[in-house]
Amino acid sequence: MSHALVAFDGAAERLFANLRRAAAGRLPRLEQLEAPAWAGMALAITAWALIVVFAEPWGRLWGTGQDARCYWQATLADPYLHSDWNDPIAYVYSPAFRQLVSPLTALPWQLFMAAWTAILLAAVRFLTGPRLLAAGLLFPFTAMEVAGGNVALLLAVAIVVGFRWPAAWAIVLLTKITPGVGLLWFAVRREWRSLAIALGATAVIAVVSFALVPDQWGTWVDVVIRNTAAGRSGTWASVPIPLWIRLPIAVVIVVWGARTDRRWAVPVASMIALPAVWYGGLSMLLAVIPLLPDRVGAARPRDAAAGSVGGRPSVTTA
Repeated sequence: MSHALVAFDGAAERLFANLRRAAAGRLPRLEQLEAPAWAGMALAITAWALIVVFAEPWGRLWGTGQDARCYWQATLADPYLHSDWNDPIAYVYSPAFRQLVSPLTALPWQLFMAAWTAILLAAVRFLTGPRLLAAGLLFPFTAMEVAGGNVALLLAVAIVVGFRWPAAWAIVLLTKITPGVGLLWFAVRREWRSLAIALGATAVIAVVSFALVPDQWGTWVDVVIRNTAAGRSGTWASVPIPLWIRLPIAVVIVVWGARTDRRWAVPVASMIALPAVWYGGLSMLLAVIPLLPDRVGAARPRDAAAGSVGGRPSVTTA
């Protein structure tokens, strides 16, 4: 087994080295993308205003809020009235998530969009920091995601935060489910306490939600099974690679990342493991930024002082 792991690590390192050489000189360094903080804030305010003004996804050429409409229209009484994967207003997440956002969905549509868009823009700001905010918002897939109002950016934040507060993984498991493959990070590194907290928090939320709406949980399971069995993996607006191909790749990436202390591999793997990789879902790549070595070193003083991360020696962080 140890020989197999050594061979796996070696092959992965060679592949990563080849990819780095191929990308060298072709991709700009993050420092080259920085802009004054005020520019990013001005862009965010402008984007927020435009998205709210155009927040009607149908009947006009430049409508926004296509995905956000799915959450807003789903009622607490019957959230799965529209639940076919490719239905324009399908709600396919757990009842717990619908209950969580119910204070927002009680608002009129335009006010809901104002609040929801502000949350997504705050997520971008969290992931990029002030000087990369403008670049993050101009990243085409981020612009698509914020305008459409899906939850990929919230999942990205949950993954980053989840290294310190593993309970944040509950939002991943109670919405898209399959990006939870990132939890293999804790399993591979034998960080059992963190894994238990992530799964335990999810279970507690699910139990409380189930106690309130038990029938809806059964319906949700049926929705997931039905859409999975039908092979629903997106539309023209998604990467045309089915989950059964992408999921093993995601597993390999997160296992490699865990064994070589590369936290940024987790959001990459989780993005690849999305049930359907809508193009806006590629905005999850922003979660790589705060997990890069030169950006997390100052935030992990105890790890640095101990010379290890999660109880394992630090192999490499490049």
